[in-house]
Amino acid sequence: MINNIKYKFLLLVVILTAGITSSCNKYLDVKPQDGLVRQDYWKTKEQLDASVAGCYASLIIPTTKKTIPLAKYLFAWGELRADMVQPTNDPTASGQSSSGLSTIQRDELDMLHDDLVSTNSLANWEAIYRTINYCNLVIKYGPDVIKNDNTLTQPTLNAYLAEARTLRALMYFYLLRTFGEVPLKTDATASDTDLKPIAKSSQQAVYNQIIEDLKFGTQNAVPSYGNMADDKGRITKYTAYTILADAYLWMEDYQNAIDACDVVIQSNMYQLLPQGILQGDFFNNVYTNGNSVEGIFEFQYNLQALNPFFAMFANPSHEFNAADWVVAGNLFGIDINDSSNKDVRGSGTSFLESNSNINKFTAGKSVTTSYTHWFVYRYADVLLMKAEALAWVKPGDVNNGTVATNLVKQLRNSRHAFASVNNVTIADPDFTSALSVSTYVFNERAREFAFEGKRWYDILRNAKRNNYANENILLDIVASSALPSKQQSVINKYRDHRSHYLPIFSYEIQTNKLLVQNSFYQ
Repeated sequence: MINNIKYKFLLLVVILTAGITSSCNKYLDVKPQDGLVRQDYWKTKEQLDASVAGCYASLIIPTTKKTIPLAKYLFAWGELRADMVQPTNDPTASGQSSSGLSTIQRDELDMLHDDLVSTNSLANWEAIYRTINYCNLVIKYGPDVIKNDNTLTQPTLNAYLAEARTLRALMYFYLLRTFGEVPLKTDATASDTDLKPIAKSSQQAVYNQIIEDLKFGTQNAVPSYGNMADDKGRITKYTAYTILADAYLWMEDYQNAIDACDVVIQSNMYQLLPQGILQGDFFNNVYTNGNSVEGIFEFQYNLQALNPFFAMFANPSHEFNAADWVVAGNLFGIDINDSSNKDVRGSGTSFLESNSNINKFTAGKSVTTSYTHWFVYRYADVLLMKAEALAWVKPGDVNNGTVATNLVKQLRNSRHAFASVNNVTIADPDFTSALSVSTYVFNERAREFAFEGKRWYDILRNAKRNNYANENILLDIVASSALPSKQQSVINKYRDHRSHYLPIFSYEIQTNKLLVQNSFYQ
């Protein structure tokens, strides 16, 4: 599927773009192109294969010219309310007006400044629901194919359905963590008659659907497609287990999270790059080329489908830089006596010390060759999720604390991580303290996944655990990145836990009369 990318891409541009623009004024903007749903389409295995490929293509092809690419939403949702990103152009920091900026630049600033309203375009969930609807189409119509094509076996059909259901679960997992309560739509929107208002479901209902879909994925997806590109660009059994571990961790179901991580670890399908690897080799393997032995699931950008990252991070008018505290060495550390001695994830990989540019998505690329992947999950994620779950499954258990710490050390050794940062030794945590161990994991996740759309979710997950027992981790971080004049108001805002989720985009409230705005923004 991925290897035959030129043919697939041309096919999917026709499939996706023909129907995208026809429904821009419809609820959730999910009406597909007629060729995907007409009764004479779902006849052959090849058509089913193309439809599943359409689900993946929807991850990288923007919905409309007015809609930003999905990966940019995921970056914004996962990074802008946290502390590792800063704008390159912020007139408000010096008391000037932002009126000279574009709408999207103002919306980005508002999110960075924790000043969110329902008209902010970054609260638009259209791109997510479009992918959900393509998955719903496969789930609804895919079983019809086996009635018409005797070359399609039940296990093969189930494997296709597993891809669609796992991808749908991933999309709902993003929605759950970003908006809290969202409409749970599991029926396909195949025509205008299917476009009906739908109310929000509870977080628990959305979570239950996520788990149900992921369990189907773990049982029916293939373990491998036989080549690296497909194994990293399509859903496998181990992709499903990885997302399942993350979902369990989010909902504080720690033993199940550990069990899911163990399946991935014991599969021997993934490994960390070796200790002592040169930074350039690490960077090229993991980021520049993508689909490395560490990759689990990546958005497969290519020369026919470029990513949005060059404009975001590299061109002269780019939008975001690494935060000053990161560039100053307070995350990865700096060896002032030997510039070649460095954490391979630090300056030169995640960012450039010389100009604060976010580097991992754009190094060596131009506006016409910007096709570095978006990294949804890497093997390091599995190791660190297991470590975090071990800290809390039996709080205070010395053995679990020791195993968790050793998992983090395994990763740190492979990255040549510094023993001290900013003259503060990174010491072993107290094995008898779940909070100490999980904080050790949390800090390593910041280094490992810098700018990969995970930071806000990590902050929120750690803050909300045990009924917000560690709320200060969130309050301290948002206060540190707020404008000095607004620090106290930001702290006061985030003490209201309802503010931790985005508002529902105003367009959706206007067009779906059953939707109720998230209570903080009413």
